[in-house]
Amino acid sequence: MFTIPAFDYVASPLMVLFFGLLLLIQWRYPLRKQHYVPLRRIIRNISVALPTFVVLRLALLPLPLLTAVWARDNNIGLINWLFPEQGVGAWVGYGLGFLVFDYAYYWWHYATHRVGFLYRFHQVHHSDLDMDTSTAIRFHFVELLMSVAFRVLVVLVFGIGFWVAIVYEVVFETAAQFHHSNWKLPKWVEATINVLFVTPRVHGIHHSIVRDEFNSNWGTVFSLWDRLHGTHRMDIAQRELIIGVPAYRDDDELTVGKLLAMPFRKQRDWKLPNGEQPETRTKTETLPDSETDN
Repeated sequence: MFTIPAFDYVASPLMVLFFGLLLLIQWRYPLRKQHYVPLRRIIRNISVALPTFVVLRLALLPLPLLTAVWARDNNIGLINWLFPEQGVGAWVGYGLGFLVFDYAYYWWHYATHRVGFLYRFHQVHHSDLDMDTSTAIRFHFVELLMSVAFRVLVVLVFGIGFWVAIVYEVVFETAAQFHHSNWKLPKWVEATINVLFVTPRVHGIHHSIVRDEFNSNWGTVFSLWDRLHGTHRMDIAQRELIIGVPAYRDDDELTVGKLLAMPFRKQRDWKLPNGEQPETRTKTETLPDSETDN
């Protein structure tokens, strides 16, 4: 097995600790009202994630890292050509590599919504009827396997460095836990953070059953990409959000076994069980003045 001490003995324990801390904080300072028993959901999400954790450790981490080493040794990739690993240029290359990785993942996330085959697996993540930090690990393992190939391609084409790749993975996982959390930050604090980074209110809108809200806020670490492409939204009051996928509103349809089988079954239209489309709201630039959930 390809050992990664920095991840296995340092990053992983810290991420587990951060996960537990966020669970505690969101219980103490909830942003949105939870409609289902939190403990049951958390156990379900962890159960769905167990095969995902195996894929993460055996493929998602080692393969891009091995590719980064090979690309460096063979001088392959844009950053390896432009910024050799000496002096100030190396640090420019590290920073650029981190930004490139996050920007590339913006487009991967976009693809998981727009490409039907990818969305079959991604909807397992979105079908959570409430949203908290445990939603961040609720991914079908096949989606993660497909993302491995994408990450390897990004590392190869752009020449992402070994340490950039591993640092980005740790930041990526931590950022996902944070912005999926149900943590009620003061609105001014969240607005300040969101100038650069994705926050819980912003990503909550992305998990809405309203389609144009669902198709927004695709960023993972940085909010810059959504602002650049006009897909950033922070204009929906959290009390107005209905989390999940409209076709799946019955908790009994979202057991661990049914979630793992979901991508392989007939896909449902983006409609509520009664056949209606979720109502689309008018887009504004900021949260409404009547917002009270701060």
